[in-house]
Amino acid sequence: MSKKVVLAYSGGLDTSVAVRWIKENYGMEVITLTVDLGGADSKDLNEIKERALKQGACKAVVIDAREVFVRYFVFPALQAGALYEGVYPLATALGRPLIAKLLAEVAEDEGAEAVAHGCTGKGNDQVRFELTLQALAPQLKIIAPLREWGMSREEEIEYAQTHKIPIKTRKESPYSTDENLWGRSIECGVLEDPWVEPPDDVWQWTNSIKDCPDGPEIIEIGIEKGIPFRINKDYLDGINIIEKLNKLGGLHGVGRIDHVESRVVGIKSREVYEAPAAVILHKAHRALESMVMTRDAMRFRDIVANQYADIIYGGQWFSAFHLDLVAYVLSAQRLVTGAVKVKLSKGSATVVGRRSPLALYRHELATYDKADQFDHKAAEGFIKIHGLSLKTQSRVQSQIIYGTHEIDLACVLPPRLKEITEGKKTC
Repeated sequence: MSKKVVLAYSGGLDTSVAVRWIKENYGMEVITLTVDLGGADSKDLNEIKERALKQGACKAVVIDAREVFVRYFVFPALQAGALYEGVYPLATALGRPLIAKLLAEVAEDEGAEAVAHGCTGKGNDQVRFELTLQALAPQLKIIAPLREWGMSREEEIEYAQTHKIPIKTRKESPYSTDENLWGRSIECGVLEDPWVEPPDDVWQWTNSIKDCPDGPEIIEIGIEKGIPFRINKDYLDGINIIEKLNKLGGLHGVGRIDHVESRVVGIKSREVYEAPAAVILHKAHRALESMVMTRDAMRFRDIVANQYADIIYGGQWFSAFHLDLVAYVLSAQRLVTGAVKVKLSKGSATVVGRRSPLALYRHELATYDKADQFDHKAAEGFIKIHGLSLKTQSRVQSQIIYGTHEIDLACVLPPRLKEITEGKKTC
């Protein structure tokens, strides 16, 4: 009996070529696994399944994992405020640990001894797939054809054409793309030059500014414990909320990201993304957090958000550290309930209103009108106590701090106003 391998199969160039290549070089029966995380309709998935069988797969498995993806991966990342390097909503990065988990499950069901993926040797996804598999199914052998065969992208295309493997990629449009509900990533081709503006054909989900509606659109997003559940008056599940915001945001040109980021393997890479729903929801979520969290909680929230994003980006989803952070995030998100108004207009998503029954913002304390209940007299004593250490330091150490010093502080401490007006040389 031939040995079996389960290949994570998208139907794109890399995995299409990999089906035949694995059979030729390993002599194994290839079972393809295509995971639906959104971003493709059922017709496309059926075509992908048929294509895999025509290319020599002995079996083609398709799994609809959209609900699992949103509930257990996307929304937890949203609750954590996870944006890699403050920009990337981690759409592809969030999908990889789920796909890897399903690879392990299908391999067990089918009696396969190996799994395979179509990642390159200098990409992030190989790390995400393989760390997940090491954590969940260390007994499985991992095959990575793109790390072994040494073909360039142009040679892959030629290989596919020579062996009559149907692909959508063309030499004149050699983009590598990945998409799911949470976003779409595009790389390769002219995008590898970070000085070149992304061509119009890169974008599929978002309108250019010139094609956006002339007027803005304001939407209201309801959020409970950090998870969105309503758009305007429509109560929707997670999948429909994301799909609706992708359409609304895309209509107004919201969600384009052009970013040079630091890959796990140590190189810089120019990455282009479309993520209308993710951009809108992250802005709304943070705006609501600012209403209900204390200053210290917000500052710590930023630390956790960065750590959480790094865990996702680096393939550590199934680590103990991730679970530790989850415990904190779920505790903090108990307070994040309310509604946020977001204005969509000409490529921007701007928070224009927020409210919450748990808001720390109180009108009677913030207002300057007659309803003001803030104790102004208390401010004098507060300032005395708050500034006591600074005042003491000034009395005791001012000569050393501000006097003659071997360190040139001219560019830090401004001169007297008279010296400036008289035109004396300053830094």
